[in-house]
Amino acid sequence: MMEGFTIAYGIRNRARELGFDLVGIAGIEPSPHRYHFRQWLDQGRAGTMDYLAARFAQRTDPSVYFPGVRSAICVAMNYYVPLEEVHEAERANHGRVARYALGDDYHTLIKGKLYQLADWLRQSAPGAETRCAVDTAPILERELAARAGIGWVGKNTCVISPRIGSWIFLGEVLTTLELPADAPITDHCGMCRRCIDACPTGALSVPYELDARRCISYLTIEHRGEIAAEMREQLGEWLYGCDICQDVCPWNHRAPTAVEPALQPRLSTGTLDLRDVGQWEAGQPNPTMRNSAMKRVKLPILQRNAKIVAENLENTERRGRLGLTTPLV
Repeated sequence: MMEGFTIAYGIRNRARELGFDLVGIAGIEPSPHRYHFRQWLDQGRAGTMDYLAARFAQRTDPSVYFPGVRSAICVAMNYYVPLEEVHEAERANHGRVARYALGDDYHTLIKGKLYQLADWLRQSAPGAETRCAVDTAPILERELAARAGIGWVGKNTCVISPRIGSWIFLGEVLTTLELPADAPITDHCGMCRRCIDACPTGALSVPYELDARRCISYLTIEHRGEIAAEMREQLGEWLYGCDICQDVCPWNHRAPTAVEPALQPRLSTGTLDLRDVGQWEAGQPNPTMRNSAMKRVKLPILQRNAKIVAENLENTERRGRLGLTTPLV
């Protein structure tokens, strides 16, 4: 069997051949942040995402999720794409979609490449067992990525790479093979608080801690009920997800453009026409949603969001005509 360092070198080469931009290896220990995570859950900051608490032991200790695991191979793929401007005449009819959902569903893309990486590892180290994970698996993948030197977890709670920023998808191959771990990257957020100040809902009022109940991404994707009246206007133009805390991050100002064909935007402006969304019918073929991460939301939720965004855009237009800068009551 190949020595651990030689295998680690081969893992990096194979990961890059598969299109991953970053790769690192982390050791497997119980999370040092498990108490804080438990406290965050107990305070209700996860909103209605009950699944986060349902497998708490597995999330905070990878050896519970995968008995015998010794190492985590962590990878990241850049998904940043520049977008075209919406024509001014159409701006009042378009809702914004988060960049991560503009291409094909990253779960399918990343997991397929992880399986290929795991196949290579098992061929190189016979007897090694593997388990692949994208963000639906019960592990704290941002923490593992930080341990592996992919980046640090910033004040906006995203993993930030000093080389390519935070527009990255994460993935992991857990293995029973013991591999040499990489050193973590130190935090470089410093005194910056642009993400905190830019968040319109105050979801990042505590640095490094997200209150999901106030997060636009949570409200437009995870939250299934009605959105509280005091939060509706703060959604602004966001139909699905939100990129504000990443748009303002200085580490993203020189983000490279994604080269993976599957991640190229099917929506060149990063927006959807709200009138079209309102006319979609459940159960009918929809080219926009097919093979997209946007399938995570059911049509009634997306149409709920579209109505709110339409109201916000109408109010913005009215304020502009009246020369007002404060919300209409």
